[in-house]
Amino acid sequence: MFIYPLGTMGLFSFLKKKRDTPSGDRLATLDAPATHLRAGEPSRLHSEAERARQREIARATAAKIDEIELAMASDIFDDETPWGSGARRPAAAATAPVPEAATDELPDAAAAPATAPAVEESAILYANGQAAAAEQLLRDSLAGFGHTERLPWWMLFDLYQATGRETEFESIAIDYASHFETSPPAWQPLQPAHDAAPLAGVAAGEALGPLLDGGIAPRLQRLLASNAPLVRIDVGAVHSATPAGCAELLAALQSLRKQGRELVLAGADTLLAVLRPMLAVGERASGEAPWLLLLELLLLSNREKDFEESAMDYCVTFELSPPSFETPQHVSTAAPAPGAGDRFLLPPLALGDCAALLDAVDAYADGREVLVLDCARLARMDYACATALLGRLRAQSAQGRRVELRDLNHLVAALLRLLGVEGGVRLYPHRY
Repeated sequence: MFIYPLGTMGLFSFLKKKRDTPSGDRLATLDAPATHLRAGEPSRLHSEAERARQREIARATAAKIDEIELAMASDIFDDETPWGSGARRPAAAATAPVPEAATDELPDAAAAPATAPAVEESAILYANGQAAAAEQLLRDSLAGFGHTERLPWWMLFDLYQATGRETEFESIAIDYASHFETSPPAWQPLQPAHDAAPLAGVAAGEALGPLLDGGIAPRLQRLLASNAPLVRIDVGAVHSATPAGCAELLAALQSLRKQGRELVLAGADTLLAVLRPMLAVGERASGEAPWLLLLELLLLSNREKDFEESAMDYCVTFELSPPSFETPQHVSTAAPAPGAGDRFLLPPLALGDCAALLDAVDAYADGREVLVLDCARLARMDYACATALLGRLRAQSAQGRRVELRDLNHLVAALLRLLGVEGGVRLYPHRY
C-alpha cells in the first residue's frame, strides 16, 4: 500500500488554479477606444514596462506551478514510473491550468448590491452598441468595488474579447490576478463578427468521456456527416485516453478544421491535462497520435507559443518535422457543460426584429422536455431581441419545459437578469 506524503493533498489544493474558458465572437461594429487605468483605480502597476514585467512573472510562476504539479502527480500516481525518473514531459502551458472535477455548475447569482447599478447600466449600454460607454462605467466601478466583487471584471474581460482588444484584456488580467491572488484569465481571440456566418439553428454535439478510446469513432462520424450549422465537441469529462481514441479524435478535428466547419470545442484544458502525463520527450511508446492530438488542441485554442514548444518536443522525440501552426478559423472554445445531444445555437448577433429566430427556437422545442440554447457564439443581444426571447422562453417554461441558456458571456447574462428570468429558465454564464 502506498502512503501519501504528509501534506501532499493540501499542496495540490493550494496549487489548484481556475479554468480559463472564454466564449463569444468579436464585434467589428463596436467602438474600441484607447483607454488607460484611471486615477484611483486599484492597480499596483504604474507603467507599461512594469506591467509587462509583472505579466511575465505571473506567467512564469504559473508555468512553474504546473511543472511541480505534473511532476508530483506522476510520482504519486504512476506506478510504472520510478521515483526520480528523468523522463521530461512536454512543457505545460502557463495558460492551461489543471482542471477541477467536472460538475453540473449552478447558475450564476445576480450582481451584489454594491455593483448592481454599474452592472445593469453597462449591460444596457453594451446591448445598445455603446461599448465604449459600457467599458468606462465598468472600469470606474473597479475603483470602488473591484477588490471584493468579480462580476465587473468578468464583464470587462468579455467586452475586450468581443471587441478584439488584447492589450486592454492583458492589462486588467494582471491586475485581477494581483487583487484576487489567482492565475490571470487567458486571452482567447474570438472570430471577427464580419467573418462569422449568421448562424442560428440546431447544433450537433457529442460529449466524450470518461474514456477516450476507439469506440468513439461512430459518434464522431455522425458529427462529421451532420448538416448542422455548427458542431460542438465536449471533452471536459475525459479522464483517460488510449492512442486509438486520440487518433480518432485527431482525425475528426483535423477534418472539421480543413473543411472550415464551425466548431465549438469545450473542455480542451481538461483533455490537455490528460494527455501531458502520457507523453515524455524522447519516448515513443505512446505513439504519435497523443502528441499530434495535443498539438491540434493547442492550435484550436490559438496558443501559438505553447504549440511551438510542444512541436519542438515532438520533433526531438520522433525525429520528424512537426505540424505548422495555423491561426484557427471558425473555432471557439467554451467551458464543458453537462448533458449531451443537440443544442440550439444562437447567432453571433441577435438584434432588432428576431421573429425568425424565435420561430426557429419554437420549432426546436417541439417534442423536447429540455431546451438548451448554446450561447457560445453569441457576442451581443440588444434590448428588443432579449425582451422578445425571454417572453418566448417563459411561454415554453409555462408548458413544463426546462430552459437553459449555456455559455453566456457575462454582459448578455446581466441584461437577461435585469429583464427578469423566472421559473424554469436558467442562465449559465461561462466561467473565468
